[in-house]
Amino acid sequence: MSGDVAVLGAGMHPWGKWGRSFVDYGTVAARNALADAGVEWQHVQSVVGADTVRGGYPGYVAGATFAQALGWQGARVTSVYAACASGAQAVNTARVQILAGMADVVLVVGADAAPKGFFAPAGGDRPDDPDWLRFRVLGATNPAYFGLYARRRMALHGDTPEDFALVKVKNAAAGALNPNARYRDPVTAEQVAASAVVADPLRLLDICATSDGAAALVLSSMDFARRHGTADPVRIRAVSTVTPTYPKAVLDLPDIATDSAVAAQSSPLSFRASIAQAAYEEAGIGPGDLSLAEVYDLSTALELEWYEDIGLCPPGEGAGLVRSGATALGGRIPVNPSGGLASFGEAVPAQAIAQVCELTWQLRGAAGERQVPGARAGITANQGLFGHGSAVVAVR
Repeated sequence: MSGDVAVLGAGMHPWGKWGRSFVDYGTVAARNALADAGVEWQHVQSVVGADTVRGGYPGYVAGATFAQALGWQGARVTSVYAACASGAQAVNTARVQILAGMADVVLVVGADAAPKGFFAPAGGDRPDDPDWLRFRVLGATNPAYFGLYARRRMALHGDTPEDFALVKVKNAAAGALNPNARYRDPVTAEQVAASAVVADPLRLLDICATSDGAAALVLSSMDFARRHGTADPVRIRAVSTVTPTYPKAVLDLPDIATDSAVAAQSSPLSFRASIAQAAYEEAGIGPGDLSLAEVYDLSTALELEWYEDIGLCPPGEGAGLVRSGATALGGRIPVNPSGGLASFGEAVPAQAIAQVCELTWQLRGAAGERQVPGARAGITANQGLFGHGSAVVAVR
């Protein structure tokens, strides 16, 4: 049995602050994906929804919520939650159902209506919840963590705030070409440097916003794609959802303590590097085969870390890569040609799905002004709280 599944359709709702229900956004994205696939809703056999914790009861059962919004027609439903990796988990669930013969056509949907400002823990006292603890005990908002990671890069590798600013400049230039992006104005390094300090050394324009938005995919078996008249679809070849190994030598949100290195030998790979490595091994490709990548740029400094984690350059050389122009549109290996979270902001259940939408359009040659010429293979990468890996490899 082939491990590939076909991406028949990709769709989004533009990201911003729209003031409506996440169900509205997800329904628009789903209908756009179905139209793109040329598949009628009645022919979808399964719906996998990526949950939002901010949607109350409907958000926790997103598969059924979106199936109801589109109109009950008997499809099986699944709901998944893995924080920022929810979308990749949803894609993987759909892929497994297809490869197991449980469904020929699966709709994957993620949507969110995010709060203004920084994410915060749910209410109540939960002293056994590390995410609650890092907010309430340490006061460690997400930007505080991003700032610590940036400082670590500066201390270990000599990165500078000017290097971080180049990431924002690059991603803003790509986002200006993306009609689904929230922020569509080019940004200069001087504008980054003039923006307010949020978590030193990171400034406001170094950190992604929170957004409303949605993304959806229609996935199918390769046999169905051929019967449907799609002879050469974009294919998902690997999905990595790995967890960390013991010990973890570097602080990772929301962990506030490291494991002891006394009891076990450290892994040669960091957690994020292991996410990409598992995807490469499953797909049978390596970093040298990539045409592009979509990575999780919660902050500009974190994007530089991802360059190294997905194997685009050795550890410590991410800043040199962005300075060279290699990761910009027109460069050797464009990263975040969508504009990334810098241009979209976070809509947590949707963002890993949105990354696959961008790969799909790029591999089809349908990305317009931001098209990567001759794109044949791409990887997405992010991670969710509590050790959820997230990477998808797509090929054409």
